[in-house]
Parts: sequence; structure tokens; C-alpha cells
Amino acid sequence: MSVLTLLTDFGTQDGFVGVMKGVIWDICPDVKIADISHQIKPQNVMQGALALSRVAPYFGNGTVHVAVVDPGVGTLRRAIAAEIGNQLYVAPDNGLLTLLIEDAEEKDIPIKIVELQNAAYWLHDITSTFHGRDIFAPVGAHLAAGIYLKELGRPINDPVRLIFPQPTKTATGWNAEITLIDHFGNLRTNLPAENLKGNVRVRVLGHEINKLTKSYGRSAAGDLIALADSGGFLEIAVANGSAEKELGAQAGDLVEVILNG
Repeated sequence: MSVLTLLTDFGTQDGFVGVMKGVIWDICPDVKIADISHQIKPQNVMQGALALSRVAPYFGNGTVHVAVVDPGVGTLRRAIAAEIGNQLYVAPDNGLLTLLIEDAEEKDIPIKIVELQNAAYWLHDITSTFHGRDIFAPVGAHLAAGIYLKELGRPINDPVRLIFPQPTKTATGWNAEITLIDHFGNLRTNLPAENLKGNVRVRVLGHEINKLTKSYGRSAAGDLIALADSGGFLEIAVANGSAEKELGAQAGDLVEVILNG
């Protein structure tokens, strides 16, 4: 039985996700649908790319991922499908697959990408505002039902890529930045935790944290803490609270790391 995931910025209020599922099940009734998230901030392609890259590796071979964060819907932006390793992806060509593609390239994992051109695998009536329903959902369903990627359109080798900020080495450690703020108000940075060796101090928005902790529950409620998150990156958090609210933090804010200080 096939598995298909959905990731969107649609929320759950207006039925957009529900109608996508209806389209999918009409084409492939036996597919299992897993919701990765529908709470991506509107039009935040970078947040969508981060979420997709963190979750997709935990799904099995043959999974079809349909990702729709699509501020360019109805424009000349391409719609694409990709086979990356043993999983399949359907998305607008706006950088949503950047991190997955780059990780596959680093690991020499095969990548195939096509531009969606074969309207036989779309709904009959295509609107200019809801390609999630009209194009991406039916294409994902057909892939889950077993059609081959090559049937969907012409191969391409120039997908749009986002430029993600990278941490920079300094004389005393690292300059990182907040890349993602989760539901709990935890601040994920772009610094891999493997770089945190020896004594570590973290400075963020006028506050200083003098050590790393292993988990949230090892600190008193309200303490500002630094730790490695479940994805292996430096995270700033408030135990039983919200670092986002406590610090007034937002994505892009500087985080300084001082090693052996």
C-alpha cells in the first residue's frame, strides 16, 4: 500500500487540504495519507523546505511527498516532480526541494526531475489559484498509483534553489542565525551541534547562556537554555516556555557561539 504525505501553508480552516485529499483518494483509493504540516507560515517557502527536509528521510522507500507552498501560483513558475533516491516529490519549482537535492548531491544519491507537462494526469479544469488541488494532488496520486516519473513531462536539470544562510567561523567560535521557530517558540539555528566542542557560551539578543544542557527538563521552568535539537542543530529554548516570546526573536537573528570561553 502506497504512502503519500502532504505539506502546505493552507492551514485547516478552509477545507483546502480536505479537497486535496478527496482528489487523491478518488484517483488512488488505497493510498495512506500522512500530514507533515499545514501550518507553514503563508508563502514561507524556506520554512517549508526546512520542514520537508527534516521529515522526509523518516518515511520509507516509495513514499510520495506532495509539498505546496506556492506564492507563484498562476505565474510562469514551473511545476515539477522529482525522484530523489527512493522517494518521490511533487512541488512548485520555487526551492522547496533545495535541501533534499543538495543532501542527495553530497551523498551521490540519484536525482531525476521533470517539469509537469502532461495534463492527462491533472484535473480537467485548471484554475490559476489552486494548483495544489488541480495539478499537484492528482499528480501525486498517480505516482502513488504506480505511474512512472517520465510519463509526467520533460526532464530538467536546473530546479530553482534557495540560498540558505550558513554559519560562519569566527576567531572565538561561530556566528549562526535563527532559521526556524517551532510551535513551542524554540529557536533552531543553522549551526550543526557537532561544532559545539568544549566549553560553550551562547549569546543571543542581549542574553548569554553559559553552558549547553541535554534536554528541556534538566532546567528550571523559565530558564533560557541552549541544547542540540532532535535534528542535530543548536537550539535556544526556554524551559516550559517560549524563547520566541521571551526574547522577541525572529528568523534571521544573530546567535554568537563562543568556544572554550
